[in-house]
Amino acid sequence: MSFGGPQWPQEPQHRAETPDWAALADASAARARRRKWLLIGGCAAATVAVVAVVASAVVSDKGGASGKTASDLPTAPELPSETTQPRPSFSAVAPPLPPDPKEFISNGKKDKAPLNVDTFYPGKKLTMGNRVYTKGSTARTTNCASATEGQLGAVLRAKDCEQLLRATYTKDGVAVTIGVAVLPTEAQAQAVVKQSARRISPLYGSGIEGFCKGGPVCRFVGNSYGRYAYFTATGYLNGKSVTKGDTKAFQPGDDLAEFTFRQIVRRGELQASAAATAPAER
Repeated sequence: MSFGGPQWPQEPQHRAETPDWAALADASAARARRRKWLLIGGCAAATVAVVAVVASAVVSDKGGASGKTASDLPTAPELPSETTQPRPSFSAVAPPLPPDPKEFISNGKKDKAPLNVDTFYPGKKLTMGNRVYTKGSTARTTNCASATEGQLGAVLRAKDCEQLLRATYTKDGVAVTIGVAVLPTEAQAQAVVKQSARRISPLYGSGIEGFCKGGPVCRFVGNSYGRYAYFTATGYLNGKSVTKGDTKAFQPGDDLAEFTFRQIVRRGELQASAAATAPAER
């Protein structure tokens, strides 16, 4: 028996359904791909922005106020084939040669350094190697013939000798007088040596007497360099004669002649050096 009355609508019955996993997976993958491409796109945009900033900074640094942008720069600039740096230049005019020392001692017009006995023979002793000579008297005269013997005086006068300097040295009983005649030119000095017997008068004094006096044989030698002619008279203080090959007597005369030659050379060198440095000092 059923009771009559209104009928309430029945609620629909729910059915348990299984999710579509494949569709969900596809949707998730699609979302992941979108995120990946967005990330890549953002990085690329950021990189382009950085490059643009750097290019702009380079252009600003090099171009200054020119207003050039990165788009104005060449994509592959070519390096210059030649440098623009200045190259060294050389003068076509050769520097002047240094003065020749001999020029200063070959002509009185250039030979202007002080000239006296002490400039040639300074001090009280003279050393050559291991040999030491003691200086005695010295003398200077403008009457060159008065300090010579025989033909030498006449030749000195004819060749216009300006002055004659003498000094005497002794060692172990041997005495040597060295004489330096000063001529106007080198040619005149050479002529004096060639045309004379080269006999310089011995210079006595300061306790040195007797050598080459009264007949003993002495050794007389002469030579020249530049405008200077120089001579030696060598003898024994005890009046003994100098003999051929007498080493004891020959050595002092040779030493004094060699020393005089060096002094003449040095005189030229000093004057040449002074002439070479004079422009720089001014």
